[in-house]
Amino acid sequence: MTRTLVTGASGFVGVPLLARLLATEGEVHALGRGAAPPIDGVRWHRLDMDDERALAALVREIAPQRLAHLAWYVEHGRFWSSPENVSWVQRSLGLLRAFGESGGRRAVLLGTCAEYDWSAARGPLEELGSSLAPSTLYGAAKDALRRLADAYCREVGTELAWARPFFFYGPRENPARLVPAVISPLLAGEPVDTTEGSQRRDFMHVEDVAGAIAALLDSSVVGPVNVASGEAVAVSEIVARIAAAIGRPELVRAGNLPSRDEPALLVADVRRLRDEVGYRPRWDLQSGLEDTIRWWAERVALA
Repeated sequence: MTRTLVTGASGFVGVPLLARLLATEGEVHALGRGAAPPIDGVRWHRLDMDDERALAALVREIAPQRLAHLAWYVEHGRFWSSPENVSWVQRSLGLLRAFGESGGRRAVLLGTCAEYDWSAARGPLEELGSSLAPSTLYGAAKDALRRLADAYCREVGTELAWARPFFFYGPRENPARLVPAVISPLLAGEPVDTTEGSQRRDFMHVEDVAGAIAALLDSSVVGPVNVASGEAVAVSEIVARIAAAIGRPELVRAGNLPSRDEPALLVADVRRLRDEVGYRPRWDLQSGLEDTIRWWAERVALA
């Protein structure tokens, strides 16, 4: 029986990933600092990854064949520049080394589209062709981890796939992020101030992000793989679709917030995900946003 270890299992992507893994035959272990995720069938291990000895002992005890490492510092608004990013490189390497020494065969680690050179982005960003020049500490830390992890895995014979997600949304997202920050006030009948929103981004429903990671675990593909829809949509269109679905477009006050100095276009080339991994998203943008609105509306009804 295949044993899979998941870190960051109680997080935004972790919970739907656990559900995916439990739907197939195998033993699923989850590691984290806090309470167990609300999913039956997961073997939960409460542990602080700063304790390298305890981490190594636990990984030896579980002896997982597969690893999905999602844990990282992700506090909204702070993670881009936090020194915690450096600490997470160290923690991640300790985990990967313990996994390799316990005989682990295949690892999927979570990167970020912020590894790319955003200043040079003019079209779809390709894993093996577009330049990497992260402009934030977060992106630099992820890029450094990828390089070190790749070198280590080559030495010990562990397969390494590097999932590189773009922009995702869905149920359980941090309320301060774009999609819920628009949904919540509109459901309450309150106005929403936005920028003019011309920047175009590649959005993917969180269940599809989890599905892509699960598919990567099941595949033999190695190296970086963009996890995205491959379609660019203006932020203003995201806002307009949410407002139309809720029925309150008149509450959107576009242009009331100043525009930021951001790349005009960030979109992924998804040929590796589609053709090599064999994964295609289940959710289109409209159905994904409607699913997310329903989730938040249920929270409002229960409040």
